Amino acid sequence: MNEIKWALVVSPTPQAQEAGKKLEPLMDWVSVEDANQVVVLGGDGFMLQTLHQMLNRNLIKPVYGMNLGTVGFLMNNWHEEDLVKRIESARPFKVRPLKMEVETLSGASFVLPAINEVSLLRETRQTAKLVIEVNNRIMLEELVCDGVLVATPAGSTAYNLSANGPILPLESNLLALTPISPFRPRRWKGAILPDTMSIKITVLNPEKRPVSAVGDQQEVRDIAKVTISVDRSQTLTMLFDPEHALDDRIAMEQFVV
Repeated sequence: MNEIKWALVVSPTPQAQEAGKKLEPLMDWVSVEDANQVVVLGGDGFMLQTLHQMLNRNLIKPVYGMNLGTVGFLMNNWHEEDLVKRIESARPFKVRPLKMEVETLSGASFVLPAINEVSLLRETRQTAKLVIEVNNRIMLEELVCDGVLVATPAGSTAYNLSANGPILPLESNLLALTPISPFRPRRWKGAILPDTMSIKITVLNPEKRPVSAVGDQQEVRDIAKVTISVDRSQTLTMLFDPEHALDDRIAMEQFVV
């Protein structure tokens, strides 16, 4: 059996840096390149940043995060006692990222991953006007709004929930398509779709009503259209303490008042 080699990735915040110094003597840490599992110290934003860096470098390895940020929904609680034992007993959860295929007004094309959500947002005071297609079928000929987002189950309790979108169980194989401040049709609350479907969003009159596309923390401005689908070629593994498991936390969010 191959020996497990751990890498330690620490947020630059003072709190995380102090915690990192406490963990340094506990293991023979190696680089992310040489590791086969990774410990991340920071908040949700730093976890997403780290996962994106791993995706971009094709270094997809199980990740165990500990919260030294604010919310820490994607993290375990901070602890330095029995670290090795807790990691060994952690539960793995598979998370598939979204693939955001973007075309801009200038004709440039980008393909970017998103773990939580892809959001389209108006850039000016003018509302956005969007065409929504699902599996090449036009579902809304004109959505007038501040924006729209597509969220994974792992991201459904983040921006999606703040926009009054649904909470999706982690293993539901669903996506949330959620409008942001819809003006017309005013009563449209969004849709829940199988994650096998492809969602295409086209910007109407993009010169007058410019729209940006954001995949987690990566933004592309002045877009013409975006196609969003689940990237089945890549799977992330996140490790959680049994009493702090991600699927239970997502389910319990439905009862938070």
